[in-house]
Amino acid sequence: MNHENSAFRRRLERALELRKVRTTGMTAQEEAELAAAEETERQGRRKVGDAARVDYLVRDAMAQGKFDNLKYSGKPIPGLGERYDPDWWVKGLIQREQLSGLGPKAILLRTEDAGLDAKLDAMYSEKQVRETLEDFNARVIDARRQLQGGPPVITKTRDVDVELERWRQRRAAAAQAPAAEAPEEPVKKRWWRRIWNGPG
Repeated sequence: MNHENSAFRRRLERALELRKVRTTGMTAQEEAELAAAEETERQGRRKVGDAARVDYLVRDAMAQGKFDNLKYSGKPIPGLGERYDPDWWVKGLIQREQLSGLGPKAILLRTEDAGLDAKLDAMYSEKQVRETLEDFNARVIDARRQLQGGPPVITKTRDVDVELERWRQRRAAAAQAPAAEAPEEPVKKRWWRRIWNGPG
C-alpha cells in the first residue's frame, strides 16, 4: 500500500512538472505521460468512496464547531410524530413567513373558513353578513370546478340563512354580556388639554 502511494506521488509530481512545461511547449511523449498521470490521479480519487468523503467532511465540520448551537439541538424536531399532512410544506411556509393571501385555493379557503365566524361577528348589518357568505360560497364552488391540481377542496359551503341566525344569536349574547367585566381605566387628559383647561 505504501509502495503504491509513493509511486502515485511520483507520478503526480511528474505530472505537475510536465504541466509547468506545457506553457513552453511539449513533445508528444510528454503529453502522453501527462495524460496518463492525470488519469491515474482521477482513478485514485475515485477509490476514495463517497461515504469516506462524507465521513471526513462531517468529522472536519464537527472539529471546527460548525454543528454547535444548531437551532433544534437537544430539542424535539417539530412535527415529528404528527399525522402526515400532504399540505405540510405550504402550511409551514405560510406560518414561517407569515404570508396571507398566497397559496392554493383549497388551503386559503380552509383558513378563511376557520376565521369566518369572527369576521362575521365584526360586521354590523345582516346585508354585509349575507353578501360575505354568498361571496364565500361562490368562491368555494369556483375552486371545486378548477382542475389545476393541488390539494383537494374540502371546504363546505355555508347555508346563508342558518349562518345569519347564528350571527344574530352571537350578537344578542354579546349585547347581554355585562359591560363591567373589564375595569375601566381613568382617562388621562392629553398634554394640550391640561395646558388649555388647566390642571384638575
